[in-house]
Amino acid sequence: MNSTEIEKIILSLLETFVTLGKVSLDLRKKGLIKETKSDNTPVTNGDIEVNKIITNKILKLTPNIKIVSEETSENKSDNSLKDFWLIDPIDGTSDYISGKDEFTINAALILDNKPAAGIINAPGKNRIFYSYGSSKSYELNNNNKIELKCKKRSLEHEINAVAYSRKANPVIESFYKKYKVTNYKNMRSSLKFCVIASGEFDFYAAEARAHEWDIAAGHAILEHAGGIVTDFDEREIIYGKKNFKNTSLILRREINL
Repeated sequence: MNSTEIEKIILSLLETFVTLGKVSLDLRKKGLIKETKSDNTPVTNGDIEVNKIITNKILKLTPNIKIVSEETSENKSDNSLKDFWLIDPIDGTSDYISGKDEFTINAALILDNKPAAGIINAPGKNRIFYSYGSSKSYELNNNNKIELKCKKRSLEHEINAVAYSRKANPVIESFYKKYKVTNYKNMRSSLKFCVIASGEFDFYAAEARAHEWDIAAGHAILEHAGGIVTDFDEREIIYGKKNFKNTSLILRREINL
């Protein structure tokens, strides 16, 4: 698949993602139907409906590329995939349920086990982010297309991090010291990748947790904006691992924060 084809696919998904944002908010306004999955995490009718719409659209665009989604079992046992889609219909389901606005809708195209393109909608924030190649990462905000370049937007002496937990454990604290982080803010969804790509924040670190569909779209958007995505040992993140489990993760706006 060439770069022109990838661009066409992602641009074709934009209108669908706008619709998905409206669907997710409308369902929440009506009152979500909540269940608990076998792994003790929540799922709602919003997750299921968004997943159905994304999957149907992607199948029409790329019928020969398999889809791995958080909310379906299909293809999750296939660890031989090189080219595939990773979908997380609602990342931050707990925030979605509780009425918070940082939840996101995610899809990433993986080619040769690397993120080739990604799209994320944060409906509660009215922000859509997408990318389809190096230096081709954008935000769509009120129909304005903004190029993402990881350009710092905070004060020069500040190193602002986003964090999964409100209190950093000793491992994460050691990385804050290493990269001279001055403060951090809790943010649990994939929006963290986007706000580093936009330059609003500089850094994120997390121990191995969750799954590849949680990070793939954000990885594409941040890396294509010029950011750096590695594990704790500064190794490249590869997709299609056993059970699609994540390694440790470090996000940097640039090498020298």
